[in-house]
Amino acid sequence: MRLLVVDLLAERQAFGKEGVIEIASHFDNPEVFLWSPHTQDRTEYGFGTVVNNPVDCDYIVVTGSRRNVSSWEPWMDKVAELIRNATVPIIGICFGHQIIAAAFGGKVERANEGSHFVAPVEYNDGSIVNAVFTHQDHVVDSGELEVIASADHCAIAACQHPTRPIRTVQYHPEATPHILSEAIRLGDMTKAEAEVFDMSKSIINVKDSLLT
Repeated sequence: MRLLVVDLLAERQAFGKEGVIEIASHFDNPEVFLWSPHTQDRTEYGFGTVVNNPVDCDYIVVTGSRRNVSSWEPWMDKVAELIRNATVPIIGICFGHQIIAAAFGGKVERANEGSHFVAPVEYNDGSIVNAVFTHQDHVVDSGELEVIASADHCAIAACQHPTRPIRTVQYHPEATPHILSEAIRLGDMTKAEAEVFDMSKSIINVKDSLLT
């Protein structure tokens, strides 16, 4: 299967390269295409095909980003257009969650301070999972999307489209202990910054949050 990753952390080793590896591991032997419209200065991953424009695919993943939907940039128009016009399943993580909501008429606002911790997320079916949050923008209006989960600090923590195969989460299900260790080793994060995430808890993963 052909997996298009809208790779918006491509300038980072841990949350970029290692994050994409973790996401792709939940798909069945994918052929990975990497599209990063926000930068020309991407890290060399050693896998996947870097493309300058979206390609035909079977699935789309929109990753997190250091950019902010609340501070819209011209390249984001291309991502929103892809989201609106795609006919294949789409999943969005953090920034991906936000820009998908915005593409379907939602609203994203910046909070006064960031949210960096592990927190419980309650789904509409009553299930509760632990998830890694690291963000400052919040979806405050989901537009066409249905809200399917919330957290104490984040009323719109997960969404799905009512008629299309689209699911999104504000949290980072790809943030495994290995990725946090790599972030420290590679300088993406200090040890003190990583210690705010209590990874001793059972953390929900990509498959269980977005692919079931």
